[in-house]
Parts: sequence; C-alpha cells; structure tokens
Amino acid sequence: MGTLIRRLKGALLLDVETFEEVEHDPSAMGQAVLVVLLAALAEAVGGNPTMEGYGFTSVFALGLVRWALWSAITWFIGTRVFGGTADWGELLRTIAFAQAPALFMVLGGIPWIGSQEVAASILGAVVYAWLLVAVIVAIRQALDVSTIRALLTALLGLAPHGFFMALFL
Repeated sequence: MGTLIRRLKGALLLDVETFEEVEHDPSAMGQAVLVVLLAALAEAVGGNPTMEGYGFTSVFALGLVRWALWSAITWFIGTRVFGGTADWGELLRTIAFAQAPALFMVLGGIPWIGSQEVAASILGAVVYAWLLVAVIVAIRQALDVSTIRALLTALLGLAPHGFFMALFL
C-alpha cells in the first residue's frame, strides 16, 4: 500500500521519476487498474455529468473503457505519428497514474457554500486541466518524446476518444 500512496503522490506532483518507475514496472498494472477505478468512483460520487444515471458497476466499466481506449489511441498516435518507443502496457500504466487528479472529483459531492453547480464546475475545470497536464507528462515519459510531441499526441488522441465515448454515453 505504501508504494501505491507514494506513486499517487508522485503522479499528483507530476514527478517524472514516478512516471518512469511506473512505466518500467509491469507489476504496477494492478495498482494502475485500482487508480482508474478509484478515479471513476470519485467522478461518479462527485457529480461528473457523464457518469450520471449509471450504476456503480457501469461507472467502473466506463472508467476502464475510457482508460484503455485513450491509452490505445495515444499509443497508436505516439508511436506511428511521432516516433515514440513505448508498448501499450507502458502507456496503460502511466496514463492510469496520470488520472490521479480525478480523485479530487469526489469533492464535488460535498455541499459548498453558494451554488453547488458552480463549485462543481470550477472543481471539474481545475481537476481536468491538472489531469491533462499529468497525461502529457505520462505520455512524454512513456513514449520518450518531447513535451510538444506528447502534447500533440494527447490532443490528437482526445478527438477519436471523445467520438467513441459519445457512442457509449
């Protein structure tokens, strides 16, 4: 459990060494799945509108699908277009830990002073911006590409990811 907490902290702090460690540790896949499931749960409890109306089992399934899909698309773009050198498992693990900021989405379910919707929207914007930066660091480290190539990979991966998720949701 101590390794997981240390890795979560490192991912939240955008620590390059944490993402390198996770990339090179195939045994971290179990922890990666747990991070994805906890992030999906936090989003469901905190009020992510895309998760409304789904039962907990569906929330977990959608979290896993989103993670696997974005990782696959990112792997394809990063290796085929930008010359990255990772395998899919390395991207699965690093992108999973990059979802650590989504754990804070659980705070959207706490009653705030003022408008609940406004507070949840602000929280969501901050968390998703943080998550995107974490994903860019994860992609950069896993693919061994520049920050610009990692950014382009992440952004190009969002379009097909969004399309496929719209089909599911």
